[in-house]
Amino acid sequence: MTHASPARPPRTPAQVYRQTLWLLTSRDLRVRYSTSALGYLWSVLDPLVMAGIYWFVFTQIFDRSVGAEPYIVFLLAGLLPWVWFNGAVSDMTRAFIKDAKLVRSTRLPRSVWVVRTALAKGIEFLLSIPVIAAFAIVAAFGPTPAPLTWGVLWLPLAIVLQGILIVGIGLIVAPLVVFFRDLERAVKLILRFLFYASPIIYGLADLPDGLELWGSFNPLAGIITLYRASFFPELLDVRAAAIAAVMSLVILGIGVLVFRRTVRAVLKEI
Repeated sequence: MTHASPARPPRTPAQVYRQTLWLLTSRDLRVRYSTSALGYLWSVLDPLVMAGIYWFVFTQIFDRSVGAEPYIVFLLAGLLPWVWFNGAVSDMTRAFIKDAKLVRSTRLPRSVWVVRTALAKGIEFLLSIPVIAAFAIVAAFGPTPAPLTWGVLWLPLAIVLQGILIVGIGLIVAPLVVFFRDLERAVKLILRFLFYASPIIYGLADLPDGLELWGSFNPLAGIITLYRASFFPELLDVRAAAIAAVMSLVILGIGVLVFRRTVRAVLKEI
């Protein structure tokens, strides 16, 4: 006599969303590195090369007066989060165009195509964190060590705020690019400007008097100070971090509003 196995309870929409999000994210990561010999190491080579160039220029050629010592740790604490931000926002400009057939044919919430980009790049960022830890360990044997401090407790908050900011921007950019294709190139130009307008190769406190407050309204400024607080607690700017938190939430709210009002038109356009 056989006993029928109990029926599985139906999955909730939240469970379906999470499982689909992880499936798409893991697929993206596998496809990206399936034909690469070095795998995810390519995701850290770019910031390492950039950090090496800036370190050489500002320590060996020019008389640097910005940042903190060891400068390579200071640089990486800003460059690694920037690579996540830059890569995710750039990819989000093609979030709907790249997979137009899947976006049209599935009944999944279309926001998953934006969130999966932020998550995939975020996982690459998390895998790159040991790089800065390695440089900090090496620096510990030099004249200017960068020990891990209580500021590491700010790290989860920095990651969450940056994720919120990226998703908010993506919810705005992804649908608008479908209607205004030139926006894709405009975003690239804005990202180039934003790199130098953000305290990546310098610190927020290095800005001239009067500009520090205005610089704090760049949400990346407060987020980067949270990352750097792990090694340089004296660089933590609570005001900038609070502004970053508020602005990230506001941008997310605007993104949700824009996305909801445009998603139906997007499905007709792609």
